[in-house]
Formats: sequence, C-alpha cells, structure tokens
Amino acid sequence: MRCRTRPGARRPWGWLMLGAVLSCPLTGTVAEAKAAGYEYFAAGDPAAQVVPKTSPGLLLMGGGREIDDAFKWFAVQAGHGHIVILRASGGDALQEYLYHDVGGVASVETLVFHSRAAAGDPHVLAVVRHADGIFIAGGDQANYVNFWKGTPLNDALNAHVRAGKPIGGTSAGLAILGQWSYGALDGGSITSEQALRDPDGAAVTLVDRFLDLPLLAHTITDTHFAQRGRLGRLLAFVARLAKAQHTAAICGLGVDQDSALLVDPDGEARLLSRDSEGHAWVVIPERLREVERAGGREALDRYLRDRVAPGKPLDLPGFVVIGVGTRSGLRLPSCAVSGAAFRRRIDVHGGRLVGHDTLPATTGGASGAGPGPASGDHPGFSMRGAW
Repeated sequence: MRCRTRPGARRPWGWLMLGAVLSCPLTGTVAEAKAAGYEYFAAGDPAAQVVPKTSPGLLLMGGGREIDDAFKWFAVQAGHGHIVILRASGGDALQEYLYHDVGGVASVETLVFHSRAAAGDPHVLAVVRHADGIFIAGGDQANYVNFWKGTPLNDALNAHVRAGKPIGGTSAGLAILGQWSYGALDGGSITSEQALRDPDGAAVTLVDRFLDLPLLAHTITDTHFAQRGRLGRLLAFVARLAKAQHTAAICGLGVDQDSALLVDPDGEARLLSRDSEGHAWVVIPERLREVERAGGREALDRYLRDRVAPGKPLDLPGFVVIGVGTRSGLRLPSCAVSGAAFRRRIDVHGGRLVGHDTLPATTGGASGAGPGPASGDHPGFSMRGAW
C-alpha cells in the first residue's frame, strides 16, 4: 500500500492486520503497494471528530470537467464531513480539487484499487465505512466490476446507501450505479453501431445489481452521452434488458459530458452543465410497454423473440427519447420528465435509427414525460449524432 498526506493533514487511524495494529506509513515501496493491491491518499484530517448531518442523494456526472456547484451540493449532503473517492486508476487530483478548491469538508481520502484482494482489506473497509459521502471516479468500469462485485467492499457500499449517506460517480463511476450496468467486460467500450448490430451478442456485457440504489431501480445509465454518440447503444441495452428481464419497465438514463444530475432524497433531480447544449437523456421503450399492458409477460416475450436475437440487428420500433435540460425536472425512479428540452420517437429498423418529428407535449403517461415543447428540435439530436 502507498499512503500519502498533504501538509496539515494527519495520518488515518491504524488498522488490524494479522493480529497486529499497524499505522499507515507516509511512503511505501512499489512492491508493498503491489502486494496490498491499492494506494491511499488523504487531504485534511480523516480523524477529525465531526457530527455530520448526512442526507441521501445521488451525484450523477457524465464525465469530463468538474462542476463546482455539483460538488458543493454533494458536500452539503455529506454533512460537510469526510468524503472518500474510489478509483482504479489515476491519483489524488480529484481529492485535491475537492478539498482545496471546493472545500467545506473535514477531509477527502482516495483509494486507488489495483486488485480484487484490496476490496477485502481491513484498512480499505474502515475508510469506506467511515465515509460520510462516497464518490466513484472515472476510468474503466470493468475494473470496478472485477475488483468490487461480490466483495466486502460491495457490501460496504450498499450499507453506506442504506445508512442514508450520499453516493455519486462520474463516467465509469456513474456507469455502475444503475440497477443494471454496462460492465465493458468484452475488453473494450462497445459503440452504438456494434450494439445495434447484435444487441443480444456476447459483447453486450450487462451486469445485474452491482449496487442497490433504490432511486435507480429499473434503470441502466450511460455517460459521455452526446459526445460519444451513445444513444444507439443505450437503446440496445434497454431492448436487451427487456428481453432478459421479461419486462418493459426499463429506463435508460444517459448524461452528457460536463453535465451532472443532482438527485435529492425524494428522487427529484435537476441538471447542471458547463455546456449550453448539455442534457440528460431518458429512454423509454414505449411500444414494449404497450405490448406488455395489452398481453402481459407472454405477449412481451413473443414480441421480442425475433427482434432481439443473437447475431441479428435490433429491429424494434417505439422508443421515446426525452431530453432533460437545465430548466427541466426529472423524478426518479419513475423517469418522469417535466419541462422536457426535447421529446422524440425513435424506431430501430435493421440496426439503424429512424427518427420522427418531435412528439406533442403530454402530462405524463407511460412515457414518463411531463410538459414539454410541442415543436422544434434539439440541435444536438440527429441520427448522425446518435451514432
């Protein structure tokens, strides 16, 4: 393990290992770090005695640049106590930004994982259990799945949420927060074209119930959304899940780069963005919900049998895509949108997206859309951009 502190910071408490109480050294060798499987950094005083008034909440960031106001909100939800950053690559840059630039917290600690063994390390678990707020950084979500899923750390993260404390993530850190996650376990990051070409294929590696966040029930998340053309793959993920789970009660939620959703304890969410064109994107399989309402699970399974099949391109009409802007409202886990920035119907034929005119505003219903513009088009919404 490699441990570092900043000027004015105190070293964290010792931890129990093989029956001996050890203290965390300020420095360590590469061999020690490799053997323990993680690195540790701290800013501020992790041992400071505070009585934080934490509040549940989700900080859902699409990747890219940090947003000061989003992290200030997160600090409030964490009761201005101790923040812990989890990651599997990189160092302490985000920690330094949170502690010195955003401020308002007692300490910020960072754990960088290099192995699955670290997810059962006593010191790692002590740090996580002590956290008043946990934020998962970007990187490769396959590492998070491989290193954390089914471990004591996984249990500690779920316990953190049950205790009413906030959690958040950016990029890969957001990708693993939904009830289902794209695990990127195929060794890469699948493109929209690839996912639409074979949505039921082996490369669409979806992970079930990694974390248990009630406000993201029935939801799969995606990130860097418009910038990396991920609408097509989110449609494919939703279709794949509808078939595998035998239900159309699936919601896709994408967040653009340089943008963040702040989700309050009651599920009310608002978007902040450093980009005037930044949005969150809600994907609803409207046609599938109609089929399920009319004929139940058996009708849904029949409808999907040949439309989502191994080796075949997706062939599924009736998705509704709703834009959440900085003036919109979003309610989770229902994925209901009010004041939508845009609302479009998308069909998928032979693995290709076909868009329709903007749908009229509604006051709710199966689509989960609230009041929105009756006409006009979102400038970033095009079939070319969707790829």
